[in-house]
Amino acid sequence: MTTPTPSKTPRRAPIGRRPAADPATAWVHRENVDSAAAGPAKGQVFTARLTIDVTPALRGRIKMIAFGRGITAADMLRELLEREFLEGKA
Repeated sequence: MTTPTPSKTPRRAPIGRRPAADPATAWVHRENVDSAAAGPAKGQVFTARLTIDVTPALRGRIKMIAFGRGITAADMLRELLEREFLEGKA
């Protein structure tokens, strides 16, 4: 009869430092800080969600142009809609 060998507890790998944020994530967080100083907090402004269908090519162009301007696609489209549909204009 053989004697059982004592089981070894598995060694855990040490947890290292948290990986650095990629440039896109840093940009998103920077925009959140910058926009907070520019106007009221998001929770203080009433908004309604609008969903539209666009082609993937158009979506890509919108996102690239917005990124090039240093704003979000949503902010850019809000400005576009405000210019096109002025309040009080029929």
